[in-house]
Order: sequence, then structure tokens, then C-alpha cells
Amino acid sequence: MALLFLLALTVYFLFPLSWLVVSSTKTTAELGSTNGFWFADAGFVGGFVDNLRTLFAEDGGRFTRWLFNSAVYAGLGALGSTVIAAFAGYALAVFRFRGRDAVFAGILGGVLIPGTVLALPLFLLMSNLNLTDTYLAVLLPVLANPFGVYLCRVYSAAAVPDEVVEAARIDGAGELRIFLTIASRMLSPALVTVYLFAFVSIWNNFFLPLVMLTDRDLWPVTLGLYGWQQQAMATPEFTMLVIAGSLVSTLPLLVVFFAMQRYWRAGLTVGALKG
Repeated sequence: MALLFLLALTVYFLFPLSWLVVSSTKTTAELGSTNGFWFADAGFVGGFVDNLRTLFAEDGGRFTRWLFNSAVYAGLGALGSTVIAAFAGYALAVFRFRGRDAVFAGILGGVLIPGTVLALPLFLLMSNLNLTDTYLAVLLPVLANPFGVYLCRVYSAAAVPDEVVEAARIDGAGELRIFLTIASRMLSPALVTVYLFAFVSIWNNFFLPLVMLTDRDLWPVTLGLYGWQQQAMATPEFTMLVIAGSLVSTLPLLVVFFAMQRYWRAGLTVGALKG
């Protein structure tokens, strides 16, 4: 019964993706005149390749620039937020200092605040710093990751024994060395999880770039596809560009997930064997 339930969930979640794959092989005319869940006469390869050529040639190849921007925002932003979350979470779990619980409670409060609520204050802040319409306008806000700090704090408390830290201190290791050489390895499953969550969140981020950026050359792929979708109301040919672009924009997420999955699973296995 449980297996059937999981299979039903799998089909449910793959249903939109299958429609996207099939639709990305069709022209705008075929989209409304053919079966929505089967390929057109050109087949998968022919139709998809033609749409890809049109997609990457449109507007002087601007879609490639949008993909690059998304990779910069998501790659650097996720890396930076993971590093900050790792240091902060480890410090909150290992060190005893006055106000630690209050700081952690504030971080938990940050998890509950929707990102859209902070968009306007962040815009005013970046505007005062003359950072709007720059990469930093998107990168700096995403470095604050309350959920990542929370996850690293909880995992540090469970995965980094106090005895190991004390033994390293007795051997003369400094706090930074203990974290970089010992604790970070124990925290690797949590760090990979934080990075994956942050990467997906930043890659799919729409509202923050919409508020911060007006230069089309700085747009991420989400904002670029939204702009094309608005143009599709007047020019239907843009509909196929949006569909093909949406499919292409999901591929980096799949690549990152499957590339890091083995580190995630290996780390979880090591943690299970330690018990």
C-alpha cells in the first residue's frame, strides 16, 4: 500500500514535467492543435532542437546571459550562505555565551518571515548604498539564510560530540582549526543539504531580482522568462520560447542535485554507522 502511494505521488509530481518536455518539442500552432501529452509530427529530437536554436538565438542570445546570471546568483549565493550558516550554527551549538538562546530565537523568527516582506526594506537599503542594478543587489540579501543556520545548529548539536571538541582543544588545536578539520567533516550532510536548499531557492528566486534589477543583462532566467511571457500576450511565438526556456532552466537544478547526492547519501551513511 505504501509503495502504491509513493508511486502515485511520483506520477503526480512528474506530471507537469512530462507536459513541459512534450510541449517543448512543438510549435505554437501545434501546442493548441495536438495532444498535450504526445509529441508532434516532428518528434522529440527534431522539434526540441528547433526550439532550442530559436531560444538561444532570440534577442542576440540573451537567454544564455540569463542562465549565466542565475548560475552566478545561485552558485555564489548558495556557497556564501552555506559557509555563513555553518559557522553560525556550529558556534551556537558548541559555544556557551550570554544571550545564545535569544540569538537562536531571533534566527527562528527569521525563518518565519516571508521573503516578500523584506523586499522593500532591502531595496531601500541597496538603493542607499548605490547597489541596485548590480550583482551584489541580489547576492548580498541571499547570504542571510536563517533556515540554514537553524539546520546547522541542530545538526552540530547532534553530530559533533563535546568530547571530540574538548580532546582537540587539549591537543592544542584552535577553534578555527577544530571547525575546519574536524567539525566540518561531521557536518557534511547538513552542509550539502543547506547548499541544495539555498541553490534551488536562489535559482527560483523571482521577486527579489524583480525589485532590484532593471537592467535586462543582469536578469536571472526566472525574470527573463517572465518578461518573455508578458511579450507572449502580444506575440504568441514567445510562448514556445517560455516553454523551452522553462525546461532548459530546470536542467541545472537536476545536475546540481544528482552531482551532490552521493556526498549527501555518503555522509548520512557514515552518521548512521557511528551510532
